[in-house]
Amino acid sequence: MTTDVTRSHAESDAESETAPAAGSTGPGDDSAARGAADARGDAVARFVERFALLLTEAGWPRTPARVFACLLADDGGRLTARELSTRLQISPAAVSGGVRYLAQVHLVVRERDPGARRDHYRCADDVWTRSFQQQTAQLKRWEEGLAEGVALVGPDTPAGRRLDDSRALFRFMQDELPAMLQRWQEQHRPAT
Repeated sequence: MTTDVTRSHAESDAESETAPAAGSTGPGDDSAARGAADARGDAVARFVERFALLLTEAGWPRTPARVFACLLADDGGRLTARELSTRLQISPAAVSGGVRYLAQVHLVVRERDPGARRDHYRCADDVWTRSFQQQTAQLKRWEEGLAEGVALVGPDTPAGRRLDDSRALFRFMQDELPAMLQRWQEQHRPAT
């Protein structure tokens, strides 16, 4: 499966007829470079599908998972809806739904260049940090829900102990996650 990660053979052939590649010693050099670029593009496309499958197995909707993986694996990290549609071989409506979902959960940012008519989508540089920070609020809701369950079934019942163990884990994660993310940011902060 050839994707839009690389240019098509026809585009490359047309360019090679009008402008020889710098440092090229003959027509074979251009086709070798094109073949290497196509192989890389195919490998990236396979990675996108494999990583999207991992996200889907973790509960993500399929199309947002594919869109996210495609953006994450793009060198520029910024693609239009048309580029996403072409690379993933999905409809523009599917791309629209995928990026809308990802924007709602703050994993993708929509941008537009001044005077441009097309939106670009990109993953925030700290996308995983943001995602885990949002998990803190979810963990708090789960903890509160479990505490209600403990109160209903009784803390000394087998179900109450099981629910309370879960509640305690979520409380622990809420307490530890901010410090862990802070350490991560300190370790990966660019040296000044």
